[in-house]
Amino acid sequence: MYSDLSLTHFMSGLEKRNPGEVEFHQAVYEVAESVIPFILDNPVYQKAAILQRMTEPDRSIIFKVVWEDDAGNIRLNRGYRVQFNNSIGPYKGGLRFHPSVNLSILKFLGFEQTFKNSLTTLPMGAAKGGSDFNPKGKSDREVIRFCQSFMTELSHYIGPNTDIPAGDVGVGAREISFMFGQYKRLRHEFTGALTGKALEFGGSLIRTEATGYGAAFFMEAMLQHRDDSIRGKKCVLSGSGNVALYCAEKIIQLGGKVVTLSDSSGFIYDEQGIDADKLAYLIELKTHQRGRISEYAEKYRCDYFPTQSPWNIRCDLAFPCATQNEIDKKSAHALVSNGCIAVAEGANMPTTIEAIKVLQHAKLLFAPGKAANAGGVALSGLEMTQNSVRLSWSATELEDRLATIMKDIHRQCVKYSDDGDYVNYVNGANIAGFIKVANAMLAYGV
Repeated sequence: MYSDLSLTHFMSGLEKRNPGEVEFHQAVYEVAESVIPFILDNPVYQKAAILQRMTEPDRSIIFKVVWEDDAGNIRLNRGYRVQFNNSIGPYKGGLRFHPSVNLSILKFLGFEQTFKNSLTTLPMGAAKGGSDFNPKGKSDREVIRFCQSFMTELSHYIGPNTDIPAGDVGVGAREISFMFGQYKRLRHEFTGALTGKALEFGGSLIRTEATGYGAAFFMEAMLQHRDDSIRGKKCVLSGSGNVALYCAEKIIQLGGKVVTLSDSSGFIYDEQGIDADKLAYLIELKTHQRGRISEYAEKYRCDYFPTQSPWNIRCDLAFPCATQNEIDKKSAHALVSNGCIAVAEGANMPTTIEAIKVLQHAKLLFAPGKAANAGGVALSGLEMTQNSVRLSWSATELEDRLATIMKDIHRQCVKYSDDGDYVNYVNGANIAGFIKVANAMLAYGV
């Protein structure tokens, strides 16, 4: 049945089984392109149909979420939990509340999570979930009612040794707190069934910063591998959420010069550089005041480009931290032309497959999200550990552990890259992530 493992044949079968799920198809193609040649050289994985099994979720749970808004109207949303693979540990992955949420996006994220969690070396399986509910513009009472209704159903499928959700887009400490309160109420237990909790009841320090810090740490590791560093480098970043803001913070601490950030309205270009004081203003503006990036341009009198992305700005390093497929083929050519030497993905799948080919052909260092943005889930894993042993580590201890994990992910990517002097981090991350999960699956039998 699985004797023909050509990329074309494999993708044809996957697309037939998962029609219309374009985000999922893209994520699987990117991995399969790297992994299939490795499998053909190691036929034990082909005989056991490991890749076919790995691309099929263990289960996809879909449920209705009924709640009441402040005007007394009954509202209906759809909830999801895609439990992808628990071969190396309990399911682990975020919950996303956004109107764009659908099964294809969650399967893509859950599949990516399989490799990302494997790379951290922590014992975590992979899952993803969420709802098409939009918390923006909702009152706290409406968000509470939605979260309680959502968790009433989700609680049947999660637990500290089964599935440990975390936050993602639209799900911060507020939403996690509301859901954890309902879980505790329903299950009559205080356990680490969610991560991203408030510090007062089992949360972890630097969880907010972890994904952004991790992307900067990974970039530093890539540069150090060729006797270079972030210090003195001109860096362009997209986004202005937690990932982008704290990636910028760590870059500044490492001596880099951050010149751009963006939101859905456009991007700022501060030629003088965003220093620690300016960044503190941005963090207050974006995370507490819900302001627009254009307000920074007005305050500091820098350039603002509405409805554009920053990839045409001359730079040394690029960090896409905003959204899916934000770097397309044209943007990739612009980065190459403008002297960029390395790209680290802070967001999930922000670079199209065609754009990745352009960057790799030009021999730019390119770190895929499953490696570069693994800091968030790594810190979630450390929160799980703290909950299990009933203690909390200091911010310094956690940052040291995070830096070590990111360096170890980099080491794995280098080990399994197969392009001679040029480190192909896509191949390295995909193969390293695959091996650990695949070997566990082989050990369990069919």
